[in-house]
Amino acid sequence: MSEATPGRENEDFVAAGPGWVVLLDGATSPPGVDGGCRHGPAWLVRRLGGRIAALLALEDGKPLPDLVAEAIKVTGEAHTATCDLRNPDSPSATVSLLRRRGDAVQWYVLADSPIVMDVGEVRVFRDDRVDHLPGYTLEDVRRHRNRPGGFWVASTRPEAAYEGLSGEVPVEGLRRAAVLSDGASRLVERFGRMGWEDLLRLLDEEGPRELVRRTREAEAVEPAGPRGKRHDDATAVLVRF
Repeated sequence: MSEATPGRENEDFVAAGPGWVVLLDGATSPPGVDGGCRHGPAWLVRRLGGRIAALLALEDGKPLPDLVAEAIKVTGEAHTATCDLRNPDSPSATVSLLRRRGDAVQWYVLADSPIVMDVGEVRVFRDDRVDHLPGYTLEDVRRHRNRPGGFWVASTRPEAAYEGLSGEVPVEGLRRAAVLSDGASRLVERFGRMGWEDLLRLLDEEGPRELVRRTREAEAVEPAGPRGKRHDDATAVLVRF
């Protein structure tokens, strides 16, 4: 399930097929910032996510970072004639992937959209480098975006794909997994209203729609925080094994 911020276009993307899931969360452009691109984050996530999904559907076994790099390259080529891809504020997105290959489930995360797995214990795979910047002004983020020592996102540089985190877990013992945009992980990560095991149980027993409903309730009463938006696009996928 994917639900936009109330009153706004959805800048998340999700797709799934036999044995795979892809989720992207576009970074909302700050007001008044010229990203040098005639397209916004919603366009980027649909083009980039659609390309990754098409590559996953081929089932050719290519490593996940290679798929993401190819998708970034092809997406960039689709608008290099109309947009300034050298602009440091070009549209960007997180990428989170799951893929089953034989007796293992491969995972990949680029930036802070988490994957949560229940393997008898809960394991969380999240790229948290954006949480450790020295500051969060526009200039701070621009200076550290897609740079060593900073954080990495899918935007205009295919090599960023190789900075993502990845691994695999055996299918045996894996009960369920959730792929989340950070707008759907807020009840744990921002508001502290539940733990990861509680979130997985909620998804399993009541579904993604209930998770989003509770998130909107919390957003209405909780402070947004110094870095956060009061509301955010929320996307959640539950996979049972």
